[in-house]
Formats: sequence, C-alpha cells, structure tokens
Amino acid sequence: MTFSSFSRRLPLLLGLSALALLPVTQGIAAAPASTAVAAPAPLSSLVSAVNIPYEEFRLKNGLRVIVHTDRKAPVVGVSIWYHVGSRFEPAGKTGFAHLFEHIMFYGSENADGPFFGRLEDIGATDWNGTTWFDRTNYFETVPTGALDRALFLESDRMGHLLGAVTQVKLDTQRGVVQNEKRMGENEPYGLVEYAQLAALLPEGHPYRHSTIGSMADLNAASLADVQSWFKTHYGPNNAVLVLAGDIDVPTAKAKVERWFGNIPAGPAPTDVDASVPTLDKDVDKLMHDNVAATRLYRNWIVPGVNSDELTQLDIAMSVFGGLGSSRLYNTLVRDEKVAVGVKASIQPFEKLSMAEITVDVKPGVDPVAVGKRLDALLADYLVKGPTADEVLRAATQQVSGTISGLEKVGGFSGKAVTLAEGAVYSNDPGKYKKDLSAYAAATPQSVSAAARKWFGRPVLRLTVAPGERSAADNALAGNTATHRPAFFRDPDAPVPAAATPPAPTKIAEPAIEPVADLDFPKVEHATLSNGIPVVFTRRDAVPTVRVSVAFDAGNAADDKAKLGTAALTTALLDEGTKTRSSLQISEEQERLGAAVSAANSMDRTTVGLYALKPNLDASLGLLSDIVRNPAFAPTEVERLRGQLLTRIAAEKTEPMPIAQRLLPPLLYGKAHPYGIPFTGSGTETGVKAVTRDDLVAFHEAWVRPDNAKIFVTGDTTLAELMPLLEKRFGDWKAPARAKGAKLFRMDRMMRPSRIVLVDKPQSPQSMILAGVLTNKAGTDNPVTLLTANEVLGGSTTSRLIMDLRETKGWAYYAGTALPGVKETIPLLVYAPVQTDKTGESIIAARKDITDFLTAKGTTETERNQTINSQILSLPGSFETSSDLLAAMMRNDLIGRPDDYYARLPAIYRAMTAADFDKAAREAIAADRLIWVVVGDAKLVRPQLDAVGLPVETGTLAD
Repeated sequence: MTFSSFSRRLPLLLGLSALALLPVTQGIAAAPASTAVAAPAPLSSLVSAVNIPYEEFRLKNGLRVIVHTDRKAPVVGVSIWYHVGSRFEPAGKTGFAHLFEHIMFYGSENADGPFFGRLEDIGATDWNGTTWFDRTNYFETVPTGALDRALFLESDRMGHLLGAVTQVKLDTQRGVVQNEKRMGENEPYGLVEYAQLAALLPEGHPYRHSTIGSMADLNAASLADVQSWFKTHYGPNNAVLVLAGDIDVPTAKAKVERWFGNIPAGPAPTDVDASVPTLDKDVDKLMHDNVAATRLYRNWIVPGVNSDELTQLDIAMSVFGGLGSSRLYNTLVRDEKVAVGVKASIQPFEKLSMAEITVDVKPGVDPVAVGKRLDALLADYLVKGPTADEVLRAATQQVSGTISGLEKVGGFSGKAVTLAEGAVYSNDPGKYKKDLSAYAAATPQSVSAAARKWFGRPVLRLTVAPGERSAADNALAGNTATHRPAFFRDPDAPVPAAATPPAPTKIAEPAIEPVADLDFPKVEHATLSNGIPVVFTRRDAVPTVRVSVAFDAGNAADDKAKLGTAALTTALLDEGTKTRSSLQISEEQERLGAAVSAANSMDRTTVGLYALKPNLDASLGLLSDIVRNPAFAPTEVERLRGQLLTRIAAEKTEPMPIAQRLLPPLLYGKAHPYGIPFTGSGTETGVKAVTRDDLVAFHEAWVRPDNAKIFVTGDTTLAELMPLLEKRFGDWKAPARAKGAKLFRMDRMMRPSRIVLVDKPQSPQSMILAGVLTNKAGTDNPVTLLTANEVLGGSTTSRLIMDLRETKGWAYYAGTALPGVKETIPLLVYAPVQTDKTGESIIAARKDITDFLTAKGTTETERNQTINSQILSLPGSFETSSDLLAAMMRNDLIGRPDDYYARLPAIYRAMTAADFDKAAREAIAADRLIWVVVGDAKLVRPQLDAVGLPVETGTLAD
C-alpha cells in the first residue's frame, strides 16, 4: 500500500512511455556452435562485490540508527521503518495501519499541513510511505543541505503528532483510503487477494486480512484509535532510521541526537506471532470477473524471510515459472501454446510468505485441461527437480537484480531500504549478504528438498474466469454486495471519545543549508565506422552498464492500416534470431545476469541492455544479434499475435487503458501519427491483419543503422566501450529498402468539448481521463509551460490534487500531465473518483483549470515552492545510470544541448508567476477539453447530464 508521488508516476499511469512487453519468447531451430559465448563471471565473484558498509548506534530512547556513506551524489536517503503493520491490527480495526500511514502525511505540531508539500519544498525525490503486513515505512532522498529539515519533519511526526490530528483530517483520509481500496478492486482480478487470504489462512490469523482493510472497519476508525495506535507503535524504540549517502557517522550522530534525542521511548514493542499454516486438503475455488483471460492460481503459505529454506523455494519458483526459460513457460506457452503468460514467485513477509503460480489461459482453450496439465508439470518437477544450470541461472538473475537496485541510496530498492529491512525483520542490516550467499551456494539437491517439502502440501487452486462478479466474492473484500458510496463514518453511530491531545510543543523548523546546483556528468560523443552515433557518460557506483540502441520509430511509425505492426515487431525482436532460439536467448541472458528488452515509446523504438561489467562483451554480442537478426519465425509470429490480441482484450477490461485507447483519436484524429491507442498495442483488426512480410518490412524500414543512435551509461569508459561496440555494430549495413518516414499533419476537423461515457458495469469507481491539444511541441522545449503545470496538476500539492483528494476526498490521486512527445503535446487530466462523485468531480476539475487560467493564476507562494522544488530535486533526479541514460535520450530526442540540465537552475530562477500564467494561458484551451469517463453508466449518466456538456456513449469495438 503506497501513498504515491503522483508526478513521478505519470508515465506509468498514462501509458505514453512505452508498451510494456509481454513476457514472451519462442522456440526455433537450435543455434549452431558458432554462437557460443565467453564464460560469464563466476557467481561467487559477483556476490563478493555486493557490499554496503555501515555503522550503527542507538539513542537512549531506543532509536536504532544505521549509517552508510556514499559520496557519488550530494544526496542522502532517509528511511524510517516502524515495526508495525496490518498483522498487528486487532479484530474490528482492519486497514488501520495503512489509514494511520496516510494521517502521518498531514501535519504534526510544529509542521502542520501536507507533509509531501514540505518534501517538495526541499527537493526530495524517491519519497513515499508504504504499509504492509509487518511494517510501515517512510522514506525520501533529499539534498545534503536539506537533511536537517528532513530529520526535523520525521522527528516531529514521530514525537509530536497528536496535537495536529483533527477529525477533519481523519475523515478526509478515510475517504482517500476508501477510494484507494475501490481503485484496486476496480482492476481485473482485483478481488483475488481477499479470496487467497481467506482460503489459505485460518480465522483469527494475523495475516488473514488485507492491509487495505474493510469498508466497515475503516468507517469505524476514530480519533481515539489514532491516538492509541500512535502511542502504542510509533515510539523511537520501535523504529529503525537509516541514513545512506552523502553523510558520515559523526555528522549523523549529531543530527539524529539533535532531532530525535528528546523523544521519549514508547511502550516496549510486543510482537504478534504468526504460524505457518498448512491446508487440511486441497481447496478449489472458482471466481468470475471482467477479465479477458481465465487465470489459474496455485498458492501455498511457506516460511518467512528468516527461514533458511526461503531462498531455495525462491529459486524453485524461478526455475519452474519465473525465468524466461522456465519449465512452465517452455511447455505451456512456447511448445503447447495453451497459455499466453505464466508466473511463479515468492512474496516474502516476516513470519510467513506466499508462494504463487499463475497461468493465463489462451482464450478458446479449456481451462480445466490446462489446470490438469499445470498440476502434472508441477508434480513431475517436484520428482525430478531442477538442473544445476537452471539453479545457477536463477541465482545469477537474483544477484544481478540486487546489484542493480543498490545503485540508489534510497527509494524502494536502494541501500537504505536494504539495510532497514534486514534490521527490522532479521535484526541484521547485513541480512542481504547472507541471502546472496545462500543463492550462490544453492544446489539442485537443496532446491529440490525444499520444493518437495513445501509444494508437496495441499494447495489452493483458484480460477478466475470471465463473467460477472458474485455477491459472495464482493463480500470477501469487506464490501456490500452492490457497490455504494460509503460514509466517512456511520452517521448513526456514536463517535468514541478521544483523549485530550498533548499541549503542542514549539520547535523551530531548521533552515536549508546551501545546496549546490546540479553538476551533470560530462557527456561524450563518438561515431562507429558505419556512422552510428554513440553518446556516453560514466557512472561507476555499481559494476553495471546500460545500453540503449534507439531508432526514430516508435508507435507513431505504426502502419495505420495495420495498427499493432510496431508492437508485434518489437515484441518479436528477442524471440529468436537467425542463430539463436528464443529459449537460448533467455538462457544466455540468465547466465550473464543480463537483461535485454525492446519497447516502443510514442516517438522511438529502443532495444535496451542491462549488463554486469565483467560480462559486457558477451552481453553486447547478444544485444547485437537481437537487434540485427530477428528471425520472425512464422510459428512464433502466430504465438505472439495471440498474446498481443489477448493484451488488447485485457486493456478493454481495465479503466485507464480503456480511456487511453479511446481518447487519442478524439484529440488528434485518426490520420495523425499520435491518433492511436496510447497503450501502443494497436487494434484487434490491425494485429490480426499483420503478416510476417509486414514485420520484416517494418524492421528493415525503421530498425537499421542509418536510423540508429546508441546511448550508454555505466561503469566503463568510452575508450573501453568503442572497440566492443565496433565489433558488434560497426559492420552493420543499411538494407536497400528506403528508410521509414513519419508525416505529422493535423486535419482541420473541429473537436468540441464533450463527455464520452464508456459503460463498465459493477465498477466501484469512475476513471476520468480528459485531454486537449496544446499549441506546443516537444521540440519547442516548453519548460515554462511544464513548470506551470506543476502548479495546476503536476505535483502533489497542485490545485487539482489538493481539491479532489485532500479537500473533498473523492479520489486517491488526480492531476494533469504534459507527456514528453516530440511533436504536438496534449494536456491530459486524470482522476479515478468514487462513483457517486463523478459528475461533481468533472465540474470541480473544470473549475480548477478555468480558475488557474483566468482569475486565479499562479501565486507567488506557488511559484516559489515550484521553483525551489524543481531546482533542489535535480541532484537526486540523476543519481543512477538509468536516470542519466533517460536524460541523455530525452535531450537528443527534442534537440536540447548536453548540458541542458546543468543550465536548468538558472532557467528556473528567471521564471516569474506571470511567466507561468502566460505560458499556460497561451497553450491550453480549457473550454475544448474532451472528457472520457469509464464507469457504471446506470449510476454515472444522470450525473454527467448535469455537467453542462454534451454526453456521448463510447465503445471499444476495435
């Protein structure tokens, strides 16, 4: 459960960054011996290179502090973990740990108001708060000069919260959390977690209820509950604070003592134990949902993170269904072609974990037969076990992924989180090293023994088939059988009396120390002998290299007569070459600890490589073969076509993708290159019509050396890199076919403002996505307009989010975005809102936007906060090699200089509030917004009729 930094999520939410590729591969003729590659680096050497040196100390009040020094950037990751989560909730209080996490973001006695606004003021990046069964954590990465401010804020909500908690805040956040719950349940398979927990765990088990909780329990939460939860669980002696980055131990001791030393200890923490239960017998359950494909689940409860067997079970799951070369994928997807996707994984928790296998059945295939086949494959696997090569590949992938995550000091997977998790769950910040050593030491025998022991027990077999949700399934979520808006609290029930809050303390907020402007790394340029430009910058924090071979193509280059050609071509690139089969490609990646992925953004097609430095040469050989020599084997074209068609069908069941498919043609017209589904998957008709010759033609027209640029960041030098690239790409010659070209031309059709309603029966929320074309293109580099959008809807303190979420409590998130396309930029407005507030939400959003563009423009306070946030966040925005790679590619796409980001602070400082208003008013025509609403029409249509705009019915026939 997360409270998200909305502006940082926009590419994901709006689907404009890339088409997420299906996990698909193919089997063709075996590769000849000439494809043999150099032996990858020994796994033991990779493990030994993973190290996070740390020191720790405790304050007298029990606060445990862990410090790691990393001077690569002037930022510090701050991560504070409280050892309390939803398994600590008593009966009748489900969802409270997460609700309390939200309340922690809304002000303390000496820093009232939204916490996230104060984080943006100081340039925080990678900030969030999350709640899970075992812990609640809060984290942010801040400029070194803002560390005192961050510690002040964290200490104030640890030690001085209750005086700032009010009934209004509680009621508002209750509504926000309930909308978060509705949003999750509105997705396909959105009720599965409730069914799994109910079936796998006995009544009264602390892990049996979902972290999001039930509507009834959320409604019953009172101020007295808030005070009790805080006093019981949020003392310094129940917390771990990690500081990782541009800091040392003496500095940390002084600062932490200053801000946290006077907070009294809370009650001694009391653990809530939880056994690892075993089902008495196999359990079979059938559910129905608005899904495109029947999904089969197999679930077991297995030991928690401190069990020696968990790493063995994780490897077992990876070999069976997690790797690209997995047993399950090879059989059900590649060979027998009865499934379109499979997964197998372990979700680890402190006291227990959940093992899960899923199979998405190919539409038209009998799910019962596929389920029997799945069970037979599992039984055979448990008897025979994995091979030594499979175990090695699974372990290498795990180690490689760990190395990648540790490039950051903070965030979800960085060094601070790694140390904190070990300390909280295992009383050992270095637990990660023991885990990695266990992966490296695993054998077929150790993996087999653990798998037979735990996966040979009774299993939950859950099937989710297309159909209407039942009242019983809705009841599992703690909801009423029919979705109705929930009260903030039961108006007929008495509110429990709250204790008198403590007298507020008065602690002065510290000033921000000087923060130097961004020092963007030097960008170097070179050219291969065949003319391919190479753009490089060095980042050596971890021994990895990232490469992106970029082509001027993307979804905008798609064949209008056969939309989906670009998606299918890209999906097939790593599905077999002229000398490597799909399986061989997967296995080679796994042995090398590498990852090759192909994707389309709106303007580019990219084939990316993540490689471990010791294995860079061999990894580049694999990348080159995938880029240059795709086989497009006919049998694999058909298999991938089926998977892409299933993806399109799935998109038509999901609220945001439905809107993403419908809106673009309404904005651009069908003839424009951008007038296509923003999901990038094409249309059903187009994908069915694509031939192998079309795929070969697309590849020859667009994926070619005279249309390519190679971008590289990581732990190497240009001198080391160029001979390797020359060997792999320097002899690549352009085909005789003419290079592709895109025609950007707007028609003259009028597109008046209106509402297009798509019916999604049983939907507990309405998804709103609106858009209008601006008069700016990406190549105009409209930085002032982009900055003004932060005020309107781009930041977490923007007008729109503060209104719809923080004031009204109608949405979990909302905002506006200006996607980073090369040509004409649209303004997009988005908000998933509770069903009974759909019409009012559109009215409110229209007013917010109109006010911003007319009588209520940018205030000086908003200007200052936005500019400070943009400048101060720059150092943390380019901490990793992937950050740098994206920045270099963005600069190149729209024609900005290499040092653009270094120039940005001066550009920002010159902007005025009047500049914001002028840029927004010139670019945005609010009265021409087209609104797409996806929701339950019988409940929503009467509300929309009252908005004052024409209302049409929309469909997704294609």
